Amino acid sequence: MRDGASPMDYVAQWRMRLAAVRLIGARNSAAVVAQSFSYESESAFSAAFKRTMDRSPRQYARGDENPAAPSAEAA
Repeated sequence: MRDGASPMDYVAQWRMRLAAVRLIGARNSAAVVAQSFSYESESAFSAAFKRTMDRSPRQYARGDENPAAPSAEAA
C-alpha cells in the first residue's frame, strides 16, 4: 500500500486497475465493465474511474495519454 493511502483508497485503486485490464485486455465496453464491478450506472463507474485513473474509461481503452500531463509537443 502507498504511504499515506487509506485502506479504502487502496481498494478503490485496485478495483480500477482490474477494471482497466478488462477495458483493454478483453475489449469490454465501459457499460459491461461497470456492471461487472456492480456499479449501478456507466456514468457512476466512469466518474470513479476518472477520479482514480486520471482518464475516462474511453480514453484509457483507446490508449490516450493522461490529459493532465504535458504533451511532448508542448516541450
